[in-house]
Amino acid sequence: MRPLSMRLLPAVVAASLLAACSGNGGSTLPNTLTPQANGFTPTGQFTAVDDASQTIYFMPTMAAFSATGGHVTPMGKRSGSSGGNLNYGGGPIQTAPKTYVVYWGSAWNGSGDPDGVKAYLNNFLSHVGGTTWNATVTQYYQKNPSANVGNPSGNFGGSYVDTSSSPPKSPSQSQMAAEAAKAAAHFGNYSVSAQYIVAMPHGISPSGFKRSYCAYHSSTSASGGTISWTNLPYLPDAGSGCGAGSVTGSVLDGVSIVEGHEMAESETDPHPSSGWTDSSGAEIGDKCAWVNLQNTDLNGTYFPTQPLWSNASSSCVQSY
Repeated sequence: MRPLSMRLLPAVVAASLLAACSGNGGSTLPNTLTPQANGFTPTGQFTAVDDASQTIYFMPTMAAFSATGGHVTPMGKRSGSSGGNLNYGGGPIQTAPKTYVVYWGSAWNGSGDPDGVKAYLNNFLSHVGGTTWNATVTQYYQKNPSANVGNPSGNFGGSYVDTSSSPPKSPSQSQMAAEAAKAAAHFGNYSVSAQYIVAMPHGISPSGFKRSYCAYHSSTSASGGTISWTNLPYLPDAGSGCGAGSVTGSVLDGVSIVEGHEMAESETDPHPSSGWTDSSGAEIGDKCAWVNLQNTDLNGTYFPTQPLWSNASSSCVQSY
């Protein structure tokens, strides 16, 4: 499959396209997606650049993925992945990953969660640490200090519903980054190994969601340092485009597929793209997006997952 790499065109394009996202940007991503001048790239990466020179990495929808020169069969069989193995960019990785979720807005306690995403996501995150599926990340490392990505059991740090504010109908990147920073203050973990999932309730649609991407991860400045964060919209709102019904027939299938994708990328590239990417910019999840999906045993409970890229075998794998 050859996913189309797309750029959200800013009012003023700043010089650096690979700067880490800053919560101080204050800009809103435009609503129009336009192909880059060079057209197709062989990665699952979508790059959005706003006027604060922020770069983020999308997991494209199934439709966007399959509409770019390839096809997705029920088992997602893929003919291959260009870009070669992942290369180390010299930046940090998550040696002791800890994942936290902020469910943004009081709607999560009522009508904002008609499909039970909160319980399902917390259950997935409670089971994924220490599994052979997530072990694929452990082959990737940093050099200073020398260490590999960790895969500890019990890496779910917890979740809470932030009832102090509610997300706007279409939150900007800066607003979501600010909510992630707020969650970091709540949990008190500003380390590079912490990742914060900003989960949106039903009906909230950040720019580009459902049309081009399912979720994305990035990083932002917070009072204690630079934190990794993920924009996770309410995936059942996107239906089959973001994985609903793709493995078990459940509307929640895409939740573990998409969040697993973003979690592994945050572990191996928490400050995009200074960690592990291939020669065309694809990360560990991008290279295997929407292919060979399966129901995977994660510490005794089954969840739909996608494979992750393994340098060891130069292929997409569901265990390591």
